[in-house]
Amino acid sequence: MKNVYTVAQVNAYIRNMFTQDFMLQSLLVKGEVSNCKYHSSGHIYFTLKDPRGTIACVMFAGNRGGLKFHMREGQQVVVAGTVDVYERDGRYQLYAREIFLDGAGFLYERFEQLKRELAERGLFAPEYKQPIPPYIKTLGVVTAPTGAAVRDIINIATRRNPYVQIILYPAIVQGEQAPASIVNGIRALEQLGVDVMIVGRGGGSIEDLWAFNEEIVAQAIFDCSVPIISAVGHETDTTIADYAADLRAPTPSAAAELAVYEYAQLQAQLWDMAEQLTHRMRMHVERNRSRLRNYQISMQYLSPASQIREKRYDLVKLEDKLRSEMDRKLEGNRHQLSLYIEKLRGLSPLAKLNQGFSHVSDQDGKTVTDVNMVETGDLLFLHVKNGQIQARVEKKEAWQWQKEN
Repeated sequence: MKNVYTVAQVNAYIRNMFTQDFMLQSLLVKGEVSNCKYHSSGHIYFTLKDPRGTIACVMFAGNRGGLKFHMREGQQVVVAGTVDVYERDGRYQLYAREIFLDGAGFLYERFEQLKRELAERGLFAPEYKQPIPPYIKTLGVVTAPTGAAVRDIINIATRRNPYVQIILYPAIVQGEQAPASIVNGIRALEQLGVDVMIVGRGGGSIEDLWAFNEEIVAQAIFDCSVPIISAVGHETDTTIADYAADLRAPTPSAAAELAVYEYAQLQAQLWDMAEQLTHRMRMHVERNRSRLRNYQISMQYLSPASQIREKRYDLVKLEDKLRSEMDRKLEGNRHQLSLYIEKLRGLSPLAKLNQGFSHVSDQDGKTVTDVNMVETGDLLFLHVKNGQIQARVEKKEAWQWQKEN
């Protein structure tokens, strides 16, 4: 007799088959909401349908934190979750982890979710941003080979600097093949060793620009060793690539201006700098020449020959000063001597003798200055201007001189 299985065994076997199917463990299902019920437990039960079928769905209370809107009948949504079998009832249903509004709302939710995930992984961290080199020789461009974006980049880059080499990687920028094509373009230009890279495209809807919101594109931009400028859409468009790039440009034209320096402006700046440098060099040379002239004058003054001349001149002045002082001193001494001579002349005994005075001395040669020093009969000697006279004292008489009041 063939094997007989219980209902529970069959349901368990079917559930096991569902579990082993990788696709059923993580998939996105789009449809219209119907029979939506918010249970008191916090769970949400609803049916997802389209014109050709329906599927039962449930979102448990633990997953409702990520739900950004209130579900209601007739909404077009995209449900991310797992298809599994509820063994007790023997029916499968979709267990929702996340629910997004379909269309732009759905894409926006996916955008915000990926943005949060990549930010947590550090792909947008400013410390990993590479500086854009100011002067480049080669510019890599990853964009569609036709369209306004590539024309604007080429025209503006060529106008700013005709000597910059532009290398274009003709990438697919829209559709399912676009993310892989953009990644290949980034890696190819990186291997060529361009100085900077522009990755972008012209404007469009969020669906048109979605290739630049894919994780593989953001990762390729982050991993690239060449600085990347993102230029996706118009100024109001923002993509994941903009956050991952080293620099975001609002438009492809602006990206070309940021990547390529203006040659004419740089040339003018170089001319100005050259003129300033020449002027400063001339001033510096003139200052050094003036300083050298001062040094030459100082050296002439401080040279041994100059010092000897200076010392000789000082010696001549000192000699003149000494001679002058000596002459002045001699003249003073001569004058003083004249005074002494005149004074001596006034005090000279010969002068007195010439005036009629005489010098009296006794026999012993003592000067007689007092009448009491001699007696009558003593021999005296009288000295006059031209000789000596001997005399004897015959008489003496003492006088008394009266002092004038």
